[in-house]
Amino acid sequence: MLTFARTIAFTPGNARLLAVRPAHRAYVAELHARGEIRMSGPFADDDGALLVYEAADRAAAEALIAADPYRTEAVVDEVSLREWTVIVSERP
Repeated sequence: MLTFARTIAFTPGNARLLAVRPAHRAYVAELHARGEIRMSGPFADDDGALLVYEAADRAAAEALIAADPYRTEAVVDEVSLREWTVIVSERP
């Protein structure tokens, strides 16, 4: 499996984003339970977020992103998706 880091940007307090957020978080929880997302969360100033995916290849990571309610409802700006070489991981 490869690791991919995705960054997104959004406007804090955006009503459309806030309406979609519960569905997005449920989707992220589902991916985490399946081992397809390692971690995710908003930046402290709430103007974007970082999501770290585990996928067989870039196309598989892009497919996970395509199904994200944030993407399907077009409430975030995609900033980047980059393959990431993890040297140090979370503690067991």
